[in-house]
Amino acid sequence: MADAEPPERAEPEAFTYNGGTVPPGGTQNVRYSVSETYLGDPVRIPVTVVNGEAAGPTVFLSAAAHGDELNGVEVVREVAHGWDHTDLAGTLVCLPVLNVPAFIAQQRYLPIYDRDLNRSFPGSSSSTGAKRMAHRIFRNFVEPCDYGLDFHTSTRGRTNMLHVRADMDDSRVTRLANAFASNVILSSEGPDGTLRREATLAGTPTVTIEMGEAHRFQRELIDRALDGVSSVLAEFGLHETGTVKWPGWRTVIEDSEEKTWLRADVGGLVEMHYERGALVYEGDTICTIADPFRADRVAVEAPFTGLLVGVLENPLVYPGNPLCHLVAPGATTLRALEQEQSGAYRS
Repeated sequence: MADAEPPERAEPEAFTYNGGTVPPGGTQNVRYSVSETYLGDPVRIPVTVVNGEAAGPTVFLSAAAHGDELNGVEVVREVAHGWDHTDLAGTLVCLPVLNVPAFIAQQRYLPIYDRDLNRSFPGSSSSTGAKRMAHRIFRNFVEPCDYGLDFHTSTRGRTNMLHVRADMDDSRVTRLANAFASNVILSSEGPDGTLRREATLAGTPTVTIEMGEAHRFQRELIDRALDGVSSVLAEFGLHETGTVKWPGWRTVIEDSEEKTWLRADVGGLVEMHYERGALVYEGDTICTIADPFRADRVAVEAPFTGLLVGVLENPLVYPGNPLCHLVAPGATTLRALEQEQSGAYRS
């Protein structure tokens, strides 16, 4: 994997996809066909391309690769249709709903094919329905870009604090992840077939932004994500009037460091004692699992001092169900967290 930055463009260029062209200074809203229904009707995804009059990088923003993950939909819509791009230097490719069939059904996976679109990239023109759809999206709207931001939420029944997932061994991805200005970055290449992994391998450094829970808009998280997008556009010169932000503190959790999903050992009803983003210490009771009579109660303790990146929302569990995602911050971050959560300062 090359770590070289994409070359700077001296002159503004048209953005071209199979079926259309957006000239410099132009904006185009498209419903782009990526598949067909059982009746032969087209399955179309909404795409907005904003091409600035000045030269600059091309950045894609995508959401709802899982159809029930909605926070990112509002982030991408607002960037595309709510922001003033008069001074835009470069191009924005806005993809608010990648997985239209799942979005319509309000479920995670493709209902037509029962497959995970976010394990199907870069796709194939001659493989499964999911990979054909991924291929159309990837070749037309991802591969031509210089950088990418892919927005997700936790799956149903759980919630995540806002954080970035990125391959921090790649200097291009590191710059992008840092520019988004989240407090927490989980470093990994990502699973095979995910948009961020395959886009990065294809030469388009991409990060995943995780935020909140499925099936809803959470305005506080949406606003924080919009701040992150603004910071990225400033970092790469798309909006010269923007500001690159520093989140106040940051921890980068490597694959080799302590991080775990704590899982239930018994079935029952869960009482969570901490919210997402909370700092817990080794031995703290994170949650309690009880039977309907509250006769049998099982305390789930933190195996190490860490940050609750994700927690359970649905209080019903079987043995083996995930309860919370715990990561261990470094000593400097731990001190900053203790200050923040004691009210000493806010990031």
